[in-house]
Amino acid sequence: MTAFDVPLYRPGFGPAEIEAVTEVLRSGWLSAGPVTEDFEGKYAAALGVESAIAVSSGTAALHLAMLALDIGPGDEVVLPSLNFVSAAATVALSGATPVFADIAGPHDLCLAPEDAAARITPRTRAIVAMHYGGHAADLTALSRLARAHGLALIEDCAHAPVTDSAHGMLGTVGDIGCYSFFATKNLAMGEGGMVVARDPALRERIRRLRSHALTVSAKQRHRGGPSGYDVDALGLNYRSTEIACAIGRVQLDALPAAHARRRAAVLGYREQLAGLPGLTVPFATRPAEEGAHHLFAVLLPPGTDREALQDRLRAARVQSGVHYPPTHLFTAYRERYGLGPGLLPVTEDVMARQLSLPLYPDLGEAGVGRVAEAVSSAWRP
Repeated sequence: MTAFDVPLYRPGFGPAEIEAVTEVLRSGWLSAGPVTEDFEGKYAAALGVESAIAVSSGTAALHLAMLALDIGPGDEVVLPSLNFVSAAATVALSGATPVFADIAGPHDLCLAPEDAAARITPRTRAIVAMHYGGHAADLTALSRLARAHGLALIEDCAHAPVTDSAHGMLGTVGDIGCYSFFATKNLAMGEGGMVVARDPALRERIRRLRSHALTVSAKQRHRGGPSGYDVDALGLNYRSTEIACAIGRVQLDALPAAHARRRAAVLGYREQLAGLPGLTVPFATRPAEEGAHHLFAVLLPPGTDREALQDRLRAARVQSGVHYPPTHLFTAYRERYGLGPGLLPVTEDVMARQLSLPLYPDLGEAGVGRVAEAVSSAWRP
């Protein structure tokens, strides 16, 4: 499946996931049903919240947040450009304008509260805080900023499932928390996501919007409930599947141990790469116990030829990546919103030098050593 001895990511599926999927297939119920409900309950309990809503992807979770908050034409949403494009896309597809703000700096790749504050206008409706690499954004400052301006705070927790922090459990501090369970995430289901919300009315709205805003669910109809139904809002099919949620339940049970192995790998990287001249490791001053460690990001010295370094790593059969090209520099956003280089100087500087090294629970001490040796050998700043 891969040309690399050490890939950027390796999935951690085993007999338990296979058996869970087999049980669903034997049941004959494939769309959202009892397994989905059980997974939702277990995930909510892990977060310490009342309920959670399983959806088809992290993108679906973010889009439902926009729809549930009635964000639309004429509105603005402040968010970091340093993120996967899906966050900005859900704003734009809702008819609102994504307003990009800078990150805090080389040691903190999350949204800078002071820059977010400078981007707020009378049209701003919400702030999206993305917990980059599984490390918490400054939710204390961002919550204060949102309250001061009457804005919703949406937490993009794509990198941080069931992750505690100095601010609280990530996804439960803001108004809405959105999680991704894509194939490469810490909790991986292939495709999938989850939404939590503080306000019960908002939760109910999200739950109904994920299934066409039908007034009667498929489960209710299957169990002899009303055969007719009404639709009183414009919803979508963002339901999860029983197969995905069966995998999710197994992955959730294994998540604490998987996070511990990720932490061990990160500590190994920090120690073995410490002597490389000019290397910056974001978030390295934070306690390793805080954060989901979804990515191990490093920043190369200014002027380093990143592609050449990646070529040398590739020759050593070690994969690397870049997370992420800044959204405001993509063609669609430049042309639609008149954006371009110079808008976010910190983001642009950092992302010209960012490199992601392999990180997954089964990387182990030997894998960390192999990558660290390859990076040291390829290091020519």
